[in-house]
Amino acid sequence: MGGQIEKRLAELGVSLPDAPAPAANYVPHVTVGDIVYISGQVSMADGAFVTGKLGADMDVEAGAAAARSCAISLLAQVKAACGGDLDRLVRVVKLTGFVNSTGDFGDQPKVINGASDFLVEALGDAGRHSRSAVSAASLPFGVAVEIEGVFQIRP
Repeated sequence: MGGQIEKRLAELGVSLPDAPAPAANYVPHVTVGDIVYISGQVSMADGAFVTGKLGADMDVEAGAAAARSCAISLLAQVKAACGGDLDRLVRVVKLTGFVNSTGDFGDQPKVINGASDFLVEALGDAGRHSRSAVSAASLPFGVAVEIEGVFQIRP
């Protein structure tokens, strides 16, 4: 049974997927005290990578949707880190968003807003966070967006 956060996600039409497995030699999350560090989550839709380069073959709206998918995967990882109890989440502390973009593309913040806006919509004030949004010449698997996060949880 889902708790309050999962009820809110359901109201938004979101069902958390199983936490994605790591693609290389790292762990998906590390907990230190009441802080959970979530490894970078790549943009996915319907079980497939969302690929593209902002400023070339993808617009800001599509990039923001890709970033939103990363935020959903971040929450899935937080749920796993909390032993399945997402209501242990206290707040989102920080996101670092990487945008696969051309050298002249400057709207990385608008792309990462897809994740930030979703987290605030889903979590209210607990979803407000500090953030970086940076360009990358390329990302793993050609994905459009990758986002890592830091979250505070109840022990």
